[in-house]
Amino acid sequence: MTHKSALAALLLLPSFTYAATVLSAPPELNNKSYVLMDYETGQILASKNENEKLAPASMTKMMTSYLIEQKLLSGDLTENEKVRMNESAWCRGSSTESCMYVPLNGTATALEMLRGIIIQSGNDASKAMAEHIAGNEGTFAHMMNEEAKRIGMTNTSFINATGMPAEGHYSTAKDMATLAQHIIHDSSKYYPIYSEKEFTFNGIKQGNRNALLYTDPSVDGLKTGHTDEAGYCLTTSAKRGPMRLISVIFGAPSMNERASQTRELLAWGYASFETVKVQPANQVLAKSKVWYGKTNDVQIGLAENFNVTMPKGEANAIKTQLVVQPKLTAPLKKGQVVGKYVATLNGKVIAEKPLVALQAVEEAGFFAKMIDHIKQFFSNLF
Repeated sequence: MTHKSALAALLLLPSFTYAATVLSAPPELNNKSYVLMDYETGQILASKNENEKLAPASMTKMMTSYLIEQKLLSGDLTENEKVRMNESAWCRGSSTESCMYVPLNGTATALEMLRGIIIQSGNDASKAMAEHIAGNEGTFAHMMNEEAKRIGMTNTSFINATGMPAEGHYSTAKDMATLAQHIIHDSSKYYPIYSEKEFTFNGIKQGNRNALLYTDPSVDGLKTGHTDEAGYCLTTSAKRGPMRLISVIFGAPSMNERASQTRELLAWGYASFETVKVQPANQVLAKSKVWYGKTNDVQIGLAENFNVTMPKGEANAIKTQLVVQPKLTAPLKKGQVVGKYVATLNGKVIAEKPLVALQAVEEAGFFAKMIDHIKQFFSNLF
């Protein structure tokens, strides 16, 4: 299992409420929907209409930028690759959409286009990259939907790469938080772009529309959105100490409101919860029997640090459990998933991480394997 699939597995954990600790109620917010998620575990700490399908406006571009970032990381795109601005993508300066302002038939590099999408919310850059990668925007939207399914966005449908109003184009606060989680984790090389406050291209300097970047040093992304249909939307991430929170607002009544509501939500989250370091990576947590191997057992542990977010003051109530796959057999690769490390609070699972083999175990020779077959046969009898 890769780090990406391990992260996706965490997203499958059920939401739950904390019964043992009396938390102050989250703020009442005048919007259509919101979510406050803990980045580390994917826990939903507070929400309203988290699965309601709504127009995401330019928050759509988070998936556009995510796909570009993954293409860059895989080598399918290069940062200096020239991307042409065709007439179908060209922005004519209309007040109804945001633009990077690449000239018609002009070019920009893939990295410049990425900045234009993230910082300037350029519809032209989004469409040009969609055409460059997939041939046309419709095919790119299909790629967006396939990626959404892969990472666990279960209530999302993209029709275009920009978020301009279209029938059947929708997402949810929970799905957008999931997408933000994956951008931060999977695209860490490019994630700093989401905190850049301005970008100049073609002699035109434009500022990032995320007002929190200018007022809260803990905020480092992600994306605003607005159309008449969607209202004012904002997906935000903030990191204070070891704890990172992701906030998603759909349908606030104004630009100022989406910022102030996000501040309220983050303030409540950081006042109510804390992130506790449960177990560091690369430490031997146990040894497990390995059948048919050159060695009889394997050391197991965590590939990543295991941190858990919980109500403040509950750290001593955490319980952990190792769940190892039965009857491990050689060969085993270093880093191969062999189980899971589970943390519970008051009898409820709050987080889990994959347990991995800390070293490789090669397959034994013929006679050693025969002996293990005989041992296993007799152990099954009793």
